[in-house]
Amino acid sequence: MDLQLAQLFVNGISIGSIIALAAVGLTLTYGILRLSNFAHGDYMTLGAYLTLLVKSMTGLNIWLSLVGGILLTIAVVLLIEKWVWAPMRTQRASSTTLIIISIGLALFLRNLILLIWGGENQSYGLPVSSALSFGGLRIPYYNLIVMVMAVVAIAALHYLLQNTRIGKAMRAVADDVDLARVTGIDVERVILWTWIIAGALTALSGGMLGLVQAVRPNMGWFLILPLFASVILGGIGNPYGAIAGALVIGVAQEVSTYFLRTEYKLAVALLIMVLVLLFRPQGIFRGTT
Repeated sequence: MDLQLAQLFVNGISIGSIIALAAVGLTLTYGILRLSNFAHGDYMTLGAYLTLLVKSMTGLNIWLSLVGGILLTIAVVLLIEKWVWAPMRTQRASSTTLIIISIGLALFLRNLILLIWGGENQSYGLPVSSALSFGGLRIPYYNLIVMVMAVVAIAALHYLLQNTRIGKAMRAVADDVDLARVTGIDVERVILWTWIIAGALTALSGGMLGLVQAVRPNMGWFLILPLFASVILGGIGNPYGAIAGALVIGVAQEVSTYFLRTEYKLAVALLIMVLVLLFRPQGIFRGTT
């Protein structure tokens, strides 16, 4: 394989790892809540900025600051659930209404970030680290950290979904919410845990993106198309499919720059999403219908 193509492939795995965590959060909220949340990318941005806030206010290292940013993001996500999504469920709002609300929420969060932090690029002020070399490939230190963190987070998610009571309850609600309620599952508790898990993964994803790129107000918005493309490609509502789809999208976008200008990376994600919807709408794995 051409060395440049191999390098782009590795870069794609790195960005795909970041997209994967946020895509899992997005697909969980759809699978359990039937909510297509267009504010999800801005949850990523919020996680990155709250990590920056914790680091600047406390002087903690980046890893503890990242934990603080995740906890603060979860708190915001739960407040939004209480003030926005729970009342909408009570009123049995239509899916169109929920989509419009999520777009409005995305605009609100993005402009709130602009109001508080301004529009200029910011960074975590991390020390410069040399790239690691493997067989002629160069992997920046923080990109490698991102990939390792993604593997750990995905392994933890797998354990939670397969081996814990709340994970089994989440899968039951995703399959059939009415049947789950009849069998005694506390659906509201499942919804609460869904937002906690989705918020944690999405905030972690945003913080990881801040490790390898500048922290800027529209960083999550630019990823909303790859996020939805990953979810659709993997099978809507299927967290494992979202991970696979995100890796495919990440690699495809980066490898495409070998043939196309970098401005077309988002078009590659859009093209993949359109092709999947046309020829295999259920995705790689069967999702929630």
